[in-house]
Amino acid sequence: MSRYIIVLLFALALTSCGEYQRVLKSNDYDYKLEYAKRAFDQKKYVQASTVLTDIVTVFKGTPKAEESLYLLALSHYENKDYVSSAEYFHLYYTRYPKGKYAELARFYSGYGYYLDSPEPQLDQSGTIKAIEELQGFLDYFPRSDKVSIAQNAIFELQDKLTLKQLQNAQLYYNLGNFMGNNYESAVIVARNAIKDYPYSKYKEDLELLILKARYQEASQSIEEKKADRFREVLDEYYSFTNNYPDSPNLKEAENIYKIASKYVTE
Repeated sequence: MSRYIIVLLFALALTSCGEYQRVLKSNDYDYKLEYAKRAFDQKKYVQASTVLTDIVTVFKGTPKAEESLYLLALSHYENKDYVSSAEYFHLYYTRYPKGKYAELARFYSGYGYYLDSPEPQLDQSGTIKAIEELQGFLDYFPRSDKVSIAQNAIFELQDKLTLKQLQNAQLYYNLGNFMGNNYESAVIVARNAIKDYPYSKYKEDLELLILKARYQEASQSIEEKKADRFREVLDEYYSFTNNYPDSPNLKEAENIYKIASKYVTE
């Protein structure tokens, strides 16, 4: 790169920086809005959001309020500050339910939370919020071209919640009889997960865990309770094999059946 081009680029950078500082100090809010638009187009999302934050309240009640609020939300979104963007998108469609950008605001509000959704082992309040926002989008705009994207995101988020419940149930299972009957707790958590998310890809894992928990509970019971509890094991076995006749876990289920059936037929 020639020295002339380097000097020219440096001068342009200084000019751009100088204009940004002038915009921040300016009281000309129309000028600020135009600068924010240019900054957004140039992918300077931090500068755009900073300037827009300063003017959205000023424009409130004017024709430019709607555009500036939506652009502020979109600037945060493009900057990957998804929580802030979702809050502004929510504010937009609440304030302008039939506004020009209402459909996109509802979609991006939910999709931002989806993109920010944490790993299953962490707090899932954001995941739940994403599902609520995306479902609201589907309810209001069932014919949008973004419907399939929203639906797939919801399915993925629901699977994440189901996986968290599966992990919780597995934790109870691993605790066994430590300080109480944790096998029963594992069954309760797994059943609730199946009830809440009946189409999850983790349903088979949950049902297998229920079968295993019932088996362990029966195996470790006192003699007078074993027959009744092993009958419950058989019920779970028949349910599991009927639902998943080709399961890769069928051999494990068959082994449980062989042991359980001995106690029931005695």
